[in-house]
Amino acid sequence: MLNRLNESKKYIKSKISKTPSIAVTLGSGLSDFVNKLSNTTTIPFSDIPNFSKTTIEGHPGQMVFGDIGDQYVCVLQGRVHYYEGHDLSEVVFATRLVAQLGAKTLVLTNSSGGFLDGMKPGDFMIITDHINLTGQNPLIGPNIAELGARFPDMSEVYNKDLIQKLESVFKNKNVRYHKGLYCGVTGPSYETPAEIHYMKLIGGGAVGMSTVPEAIAANHMGLNICGLSCITNLASGISEHALTHKEVKEEAALAAKNFNEILHDFIKNV
Repeated sequence: MLNRLNESKKYIKSKISKTPSIAVTLGSGLSDFVNKLSNTTTIPFSDIPNFSKTTIEGHPGQMVFGDIGDQYVCVLQGRVHYYEGHDLSEVVFATRLVAQLGAKTLVLTNSSGGFLDGMKPGDFMIITDHINLTGQNPLIGPNIAELGARFPDMSEVYNKDLIQKLESVFKNKNVRYHKGLYCGVTGPSYETPAEIHYMKLIGGGAVGMSTVPEAIAANHMGLNICGLSCITNLASGISEHALTHKEVKEEAALAAKNFNEILHDFIKNV
């Protein structure tokens, strides 16, 4: 793993001239955020040694480097998922790589199904913590001591200072938001109404098929993490119609303007 990371890092370093301070992973339908960067360098996932290609519509599959204010940012324009058939070590490879490139802060975004009272499509949820319902963990197997400790503490995965800064941006922009727990599942099937009922009982607020493995791997490496969910649909049993990936992409596109401006202002002030 270290050899593979070093090979990928060496390739990317040959394409960029600065060290990124912040990394961002974009969820389904949220890829237009890269238009907020200036002086960009784009590297397709397919060009990076050891990188897995994304196969999901709405994930272009590129690393985009550029400036936001005084920050040099690395944006993952898409991600790979466990349900695509990847081992979790591949799912979190990009997360580990951005840390190896020098990023100290990671912003994880996703499109998710919401079920907090009062939620509606187009809302946002700042992730305060997560519940791992996948039954999997990217740290299973021999520990790579160079990346982190065998038993990493998980008591504050999502940085409280970053949460406060993100809240301030939402308030300044007068954009509706929630705070809550993200429930991570494997997918690719959407959840049953009974499963959503269960998630509500254990305190969840939104559900999705990403983010949790990346957050675990990033926390293992000591990154400061912030999480933001774009609520693209109401979850099964709450929504009045069948759930589709088409709806997810359409709602993400409608929320994109607010999403892009909020994330831009947040990064600029981190």
